This record gives sequence, structure tokens and C-alpha cells, in this order.
Amino acid sequence: MPSLPTRLADIRELLQATDWEQLSLDVEKEIHARLAIVGPVNSGKSTLFNRLKGRKVSPVKAIPGTTTDLVTEEIGPFVLVDTPGFGEVGGVDRAAIARQAAESADVVVLVLDASAGLRQSDYDLYESLRELGVPLVVALNKTDLIKRDLEEALADVEQKLKTTVIPISAKTGAGVGERLMPAIVEAHPWMAVALGRALPDYRHQLCQRLIRSTALLNAIIAAEPIPGVDIPLLLASQVRLVLRIAAIYGESLTVRHARELLTTIAGGVALRYLAAELGKALPGPGWLVGATITGLGTEAIGQVAMAYFEGGRKLSPAQLRQKYREIIRNARRRKRHNPTVTQP
Repeated sequence: MPSLPTRLADIRELLQATDWEQLSLDVEKEIHARLAIVGPVNSGKSTLFNRLKGRKVSPVKAIPGTTTDLVTEEIGPFVLVDTPGFGEVGGVDRAAIARQAAESADVVVLVLDASAGLRQSDYDLYESLRELGVPLVVALNKTDLIKRDLEEALADVEQKLKTTVIPISAKTGAGVGERLMPAIVEAHPWMAVALGRALPDYRHQLCQRLIRSTALLNAIIAAEPIPGVDIPLLLASQVRLVLRIAAIYGESLTVRHARELLTTIAGGVALRYLAAELGKALPGPGWLVGATITGLGTEAIGQVAMAYFEGGRKLSPAQLRQKYREIIRNARRRKRHNPTVTQP
């Protein structure tokens, strides 16, 4: 679950969204996010780079020092960066080249070699990257080589670095989609749009992550006990969700079109908000009722928008509303059958 400071930062960002057209510009900026892959010699950076891209772009050999300069691959406006390994020797200052790429990135993925263990130079590299102030995700690669000792190795690295470490195998793909991608998005929410747009294989799961995150954020906003004050924030958040999902699937929407789609999906959007606000007037924890209604509605909107763009925008207004109602009904049915399940 996202940390509270991240949630509060998102809420402050929405509070500043008085210019609705700025939402489109904000999403456009997210498309241009930059990811840098950094790590020590022969840690598997190029293999991870190629795994993300889906084809061989960066050279991969068993000889340390294969990558001697920045290798960049532009996928639309999004750039993946493979860097030379830190600690390599040669005629160029490869560490300086890699650090420069890290400084200009929105998120840095530090790739460490699980089979080599954590060395002092790895620790020093981690500390130097932390000092840059760029969001940093640590991946422990080559876990396929230490299957029996993975748990112990992972615990050792996390204890020494005092941070969460994501176990992956860039060679087999294990952990890349289900663990590393969410960690990158958690480090910088903009990456959901950039990664999803650039890497079609990961679009569906990144959209799911984005939808859950927005539903949770809106539930937090809707928990405000004073009726009415949260409506502009919720509407802006849901419009931005639709814009982001459209951007992930390569579609370009204006705020006006996003609001029209939002209204088409949810039918009477104003009535949905009214129901949530009336919940706050109920005796007892009415704010919880409002938060639940809002979170559930946001998730349903996101799921329908995703289906709409995945299907090439071929769903009719009636079909959109039908899918929305089905998702709401199914969620309520699950809630009744399992009261311990919490809604976003």
C-alpha cells in the first residue's frame, strides 16, 4: 500500500489543480518520464533493459564492461537508459557517465548481482545514488542462480542497505512485471503512464495499479467529514485517471472529452457524488460510507475506461454504463459474501 506521505503529496497536488486544462498538460509531462538503469559490473543491467524493451537493444555478454557508454532507446517520447557498470576500468570514466544519467532521470533502478553478494562498492554506489535525491528502486538480479538461498540473501541486502529490495531475474522475467514495475510506479507515480505507453506488454497491470491507487486516494479525500468540500478534488482526480488511462493506450484526450467519457461511464456523476455526500450526514461513521462509495465508484470508472481503450474505443455509451453497473454490483456482492474484504 502506498505510504501516507505519498498520498498527502498527491492530495496537495490536486488542491492546486484549479486550472482544469492544466490536467492535460500534467499528463503530457508524465509521458516523458525517464528511467535509468544503473549498477555494478556484470549485474545484468543490459539484460533487464532488453527484457523491458522486449527485444535485444543493449549488448549482453558474460564479459564485464561490455557497455562502455550510455545506450538509450527511445520508445516514442519515453527513453530507457542502460548505463556502464560502476567500478569498471578502461579509458573512460564510466561511473561518471552512469551517474550523469542517474541525475537526469525521474527514477533510477539500481541493479545488484544476487550471485555475487553485497560488496562494499555496491554499498558505496547505493549511498551515492541516494545522495542525488532521485527516486531509487533497488533490484536484486540473478535470483534464478541462488534459488535455495534467495530468502537469506535478500534479507542480508535489505538489512545492510536498510531499504526494500526487489528480487528479480532479468533473464527469466521472474519478478519484473509483478514486483519491479509496481515498485517503480510507487517511487514515482508518473512512471505508470510512461511505462504503460512505452511498453505495451505491461499496460494492463500498470492500469490496474493506477486504478487501485486512485481509488484509494479518492477514498481518503472522501473521508473528509464536511459535505461538499471534496467534490472538486474527486472530480479532478477521476478526470485525471481517465486522461492517464487514455495516455497509456496512446490516446489523446482533452479534459472536456475526459469529462464526457466519465459522465457516459458513470451515468449521473453528480448523483454518485450526492450519494457519497449524503452518507456523511448519517449518524455514526457516515464518512466511512462516503469513502466506500467513492472508492468503489472510482475503481469501476477506471476499469470501464481501461476496457474502453483496450477495445479500441468501440464500446457504445449503453455498453459503458452496463459494464459500470456490473462492476458495482459484483463488488457489492463480494462485500456481502465476505464482509472482511475492504473496498478501496
